[in-house]
Amino acid sequence: MNETVRGTVEMSAAMAILGTIGWFVVLSGQPIMDVVFWRCAFGALTLLIICAALGLLRNRLSLRIIGIAALGGVAIVVNWLLLFSAFSRASISIATAVYNTQPFMLVGFGALFFAERLTLTKLTWLAIAFAGMVLIVQSAPDAGDVGTDYFTGIVMALGAAFFWAVAAIVTKKLKGTPPHLIALIQVCVGVVMLAPFADLAELPADAWSWTMLATLGIVHTGLMYILMYGAIQKLPTHLQGSLSFIYPVVAILVDVLAFGHRLHLSQIVGATAILIAAAGMNLGWTLWKGKPPVASPHPIK
Repeated sequence: MNETVRGTVEMSAAMAILGTIGWFVVLSGQPIMDVVFWRCAFGALTLLIICAALGLLRNRLSLRIIGIAALGGVAIVVNWLLLFSAFSRASISIATAVYNTQPFMLVGFGALFFAERLTLTKLTWLAIAFAGMVLIVQSAPDAGDVGTDYFTGIVMALGAAFFWAVAAIVTKKLKGTPPHLIALIQVCVGVVMLAPFADLAELPADAWSWTMLATLGIVHTGLMYILMYGAIQKLPTHLQGSLSFIYPVVAILVDVLAFGHRLHLSQIVGATAILIAAAGMNLGWTLWKGKPPVASPHPIK
């Protein structure tokens, strides 16, 4: 198996795993604060073992590196809290589609803080994504089909995308630092950050809940990071970006098949518009004549 094929398999598996995360969050039956805490705890233990096995714990990191990674960890944890909270309010499908406005958050940060030029193509993709958002927001979900606070769920998913973009910007400052160590620092920050708020006095009493929580930490965090980072080292940027869209597709299929959620036509059109616009932004598709932009990677959620 050559490097590209192996990387494609790893990236596809990582994105498929990520696409099922909403299913495990919902079936855990636990408060979102507790879910994220245990994801961080099990994830930290898994990544600690992985980093030790890879010899990464021998790396000496400066306080500056640790501080930047910890700041990114705060953003990642807030991102998880908001996204998981959005699932029960706007459905996994809608929350995931709205969450994929992340590339536009990055473009906004680039324009505001790094004086990056907003091209006509970028503005067009942004307009298409915004039109998709309008369609989703204006859609009235069926009674009982999703949570009672649909609009709040959409705002939470947008907030999750914002904090993901913050984490992505911060992580750019850590170039050269082993990504597994960055992930370990981030989930350790999550454990410390959420410990005072998680309900540790009344732990889950059934094996099912513990299985769901452990899977979120071991599989959706530890294993997923290993697969994704392994793929990133083997694949060209444009292929990484293409395969990353397995994530929202799987999430929507899980929502339909496992929970029976059916999107209205306007929601389907809106979600499709956002995903197409995100793909165009990530993969450097050009809509106008001129030099095509360079494709950028689609960072992890």
